[in-house]
Amino acid sequence: MRDYKLYGLIGKDIEYSFSRKYFLDKFNSDINLSNCSYKNFDIKSIDQINRFINNKDIGGLNVTIPYKEEVIDYLDDISEEAKKIGAVNTICFENEKKIGYNTDIYGFSKSLEVNLINNLDSLMILGTGGAAKTIIYYCKKNKIPFNIFSRKKSNGYLSYNEIDVSFFKGKVLIVNCTPLGTYPNINSCPNLPYEFLKKDNILFDLVYNPQETLFLKKGKEIGCKTLNGYEMLKFQAEMSWNLWVKSSK
Repeated sequence: MRDYKLYGLIGKDIEYSFSRKYFLDKFNSDINLSNCSYKNFDIKSIDQINRFINNKDIGGLNVTIPYKEEVIDYLDDISEEAKKIGAVNTICFENEKKIGYNTDIYGFSKSLEVNLINNLDSLMILGTGGAAKTIIYYCKKNKIPFNIFSRKKSNGYLSYNEIDVSFFKGKVLIVNCTPLGTYPNINSCPNLPYEFLKKDNILFDLVYNPQETLFLKKGKEIGCKTLNGYEMLKFQAEMSWNLWVKSSK
């Protein structure tokens, strides 16, 4: 690998973030990585990113809410899969170029696989940001019917007010792609008509702090299978690391 060993996370209000602790624990547990470090780069607007993506001491970056889409304009190129998704969460530096990747799709797919979540009838995608784009891509790639819900109805999106009991019929995976319920705002959750939930519905919250959000608690009360975003984050983080190692050779 290159001489520099500094990595980091670009985002907004990210003190709570999983990534910093995850990578520091990884570096501290491996003597071969003891000279690596990982920092949070908390920026208030995307135009502040240049001081990090142009820093020669940085070997790789992760990107989180709310910049997964906006960051694309600051990169030299992005992978074909990231183009199809429309969001980037990992930046590599390859031959003096800044290249964007999406490892969220791997993390999401692998998390479903290890939890034996398959043969889905449909997905309900809550939210319309960069995380939602990853789930939309997963549905299209696997030919699974889906609906996208937002606070306001718009082109391609339904409003929460339009949800009726028919959306919950069958083995439906409901994915919270919004930050609602994230610590410290643990008493908030998507405006879903939870009374329509069925036991064969599955609730997947991309939020991982707290471990069990209000969204997941409401599903568990009905008897639904529930899953938070922690495993997805671990899988995507390892994929990010593999990309950084490969790009540094």
